[in-house]
Amino acid sequence: MMTPSPQEVTQLLWDWSQGDQAALDKLMPLVYAELKVMAKRYMSREGPAHTLQTTALINEAYLRLVDQPEKRWQNRAHFFGVAAQVMRHILVDYARARHNLKRGGEAQAISLDEAAAVSQEGAAELVALDEALTALAALDRRQAQVVELRYFGGLSVEETAEVLGVSGDTVRRDWRLAKMWLLRELSK
Repeated sequence: MMTPSPQEVTQLLWDWSQGDQAALDKLMPLVYAELKVMAKRYMSREGPAHTLQTTALINEAYLRLVDQPEKRWQNRAHFFGVAAQVMRHILVDYARARHNLKRGGEAQAISLDEAAAVSQEGAAELVALDEALTALAALDRRQAQVVELRYFGGLSVEETAEVLGVSGDTVRRDWRLAKMWLLRELSK
């Protein structure tokens, strides 16, 4: 299957925003491959012991994207930016739930093999990153958005600039400053 043009995807997103369900049916096969790449990128950072599957992440993200009450997609990059944000939230929610289980919340008896398969360190790191990113957003919303789009969404500098309506130089500067701030915050 040929890669769809950004304009084709943008048009289908616009049509879907206007209530055309047939546009959604045409859109999802076109964007599924990119959603899968994003999900794989997220899951590769989670480590081999992570119990959430890539397909489950894609499906949950799809359901949340489709169920958004106000779908006003600006373009393809905006859609994938929101998809990145949705995937991040799914993984953070999942990590928090696993972290709470480690602390005894809703404890259930499991076998020793099952216990060994659960990586709590990765969950704690993801929660810490989410908290640091939330703190950064309170200081500089755009820098936090740049991190979310570049790191979690895998968008290029140009795509991030397009989503945020700023120049590529601004994205590069925000990216550099945000990485330094997050590194300092996470090393405390």
